[in-house]
Amino acid sequence: MNNKMSVIGVPMDLGQSRRGVDMGPSAMRYAGAIEKLQSLKEDIHDLGDIAIERPDSQQEQDDTNLKNLPQVIKANEELASLVDGVIEKGRFPVILGGDHSIAIGSLAGISRHYNDLGVIWYDAHGDLNSGETSPSGNIHGMPLAVSLGIGHDKLINLHGDGPKIKAENIVIVGARSLDPGERELIRERGIKVFTMHEIDRMGMPKVMEETINYLKERTDGIHLSLDLDGLDPSEAPGVGTPVIGGMTYRESHLAMEMLAESGVITSAEFVEVNPILDEKNKTGEMAVGLMGSLFGEKLK
Repeated sequence: MNNKMSVIGVPMDLGQSRRGVDMGPSAMRYAGAIEKLQSLKEDIHDLGDIAIERPDSQQEQDDTNLKNLPQVIKANEELASLVDGVIEKGRFPVILGGDHSIAIGSLAGISRHYNDLGVIWYDAHGDLNSGETSPSGNIHGMPLAVSLGIGHDKLINLHGDGPKIKAENIVIVGARSLDPGERELIRERGIKVFTMHEIDRMGMPKVMEETINYLKERTDGIHLSLDLDGLDPSEAPGVGTPVIGGMTYRESHLAMEMLAESGVITSAEFVEVNPILDEKNKTGEMAVGLMGSLFGEKLK
C-alpha cells in the first residue's frame, strides 16, 4: 500500500435529510485521524476540507425529486478533481465524509486512473437507488447506482461521461437494508453481495477472503468505501442511517486487517459519522481505529 497519502475532508450532509454528518470530518480529525495516519505512514498531506455551498431557500428546485442536486453536484465535482490530482501525483487518497453521496465524486476522480476499478462497499445499505426507485430522494442512497451509470445525467456524467465502475467489480459487505428496486438491480446486474446472513453463517474471515480473491482476479485497483452504519448501532451509534443487526467492531477490525495484509486497497473513504447522534465521539474514534487497522496497525 502506498505510503504517500493525501487526506480530503468533505463536510457535506446535503445528500440526505438528517443534519449532522457534515461534522463527520471534524469528528474524525478530533479523534486523531491525522495523527493515526502519521504514525503509520511516512508522508501525510492533509488537504483540509472542501467548502460546501448551502442551498438557498429561495432557489428554484431542479425538476427532479433529488434533494439539493445542484449543491451535491458542485461538491462532488470539486472532490473528483481533487482526488484525480492526488492520484496523478502518485499519492493514496483518504476521504473523510460527510454523507455517502460523496462517493460519486470519489469514484469519478479515482476511476480515471484504472481500467477495471474494484469497489468494496462496506455498508448496511446498497446505495443502488435512483430517482425512480428512491423512497426519499436522498442522493446518499444513490452513489453506487450513479457510478454504474444509473440515475440523473448530471450525476452520471460528473467528471467524465458515463459509468465509472462495472457491476462485476463491486462487492457489497454487510448489507441488511435493501429497497425493492435495489434488490432487483442486484439480481439484474449480478452484483456480489455478502449480507449479514452470509457473514453470520460464513464468518468474517471467509467473507473477506472471498471478497479479496474475487476482486484481485478482475481489477487493477480497489477502492474501499466504508460507511460507519455498516457496524451495529449499539457499537457505532453516531451514524446517519442506523440499522440494527450489523457487524461488530472486532469483525470490522479483522476485515480491515485482512485488507491491509492483502495490500490490494488503492484508495479509501470513511463516511456517515454523525457526532450529533454520537456518544462522546465514540463513532469518530471507531472510524479512526478502523483506519489504523486498514493501514497496518494491529490490535494487541
